[in-house]
Amino acid sequence: MADYDWTRFTLRINVSASPEALYKAWATRRGIESWFLRLSEYSRSNVLLEADEPVQQGDSYKWQWFGYPDSVVEYGKVLQANGKDFFEFTFGGPAGSPMHVSVAFRTEEGETIVELTQYNIAVDDRSKSNFHVGCMQGWTFYLANLKSLMEAGIDLRNKNEKLQRMMNS
Repeated sequence: MADYDWTRFTLRINVSASPEALYKAWATRRGIESWFLRLSEYSRSNVLLEADEPVQQGDSYKWQWFGYPDSVVEYGKVLQANGKDFFEFTFGGPAGSPMHVSVAFRTEEGETIVELTQYNIAVDDRSKSNFHVGCMQGWTFYLANLKSLMEAGIDLRNKNEKLQRMMNS
């Protein structure tokens, strides 16, 4: 597998929802908490955004997940947010060299496609395991949960804090 690119991966899923609805599911606090996070705090110039206020390029975030203690927090920046079909943010990685995640919403063959790419992943063994394989596994679940909620209203996340090491938290 010498040709495999450990610095990035792309996942695609079709979702029966408009690109606009999917964009709001990522770029607003209410939206992203509905399928991905237990807490999202988007802020602009150190002022928290309202629940349905869309983020803009340069905004910051604080994210926490179900199934993890309050000490597990992700901080990052919104790199791009065009208001309709593209959203990009920093995500984890070493200080000074965070990974990036871009999410595009487009129509193909009459269906809406969500295409997520995580890149700028380091190529040491820890990063390959945690950030390439581990994040790919996590994003696969959360994209399936986004589809489940958008299409059937069913949230697949484990919200029981006493259940640990669950694939759905």
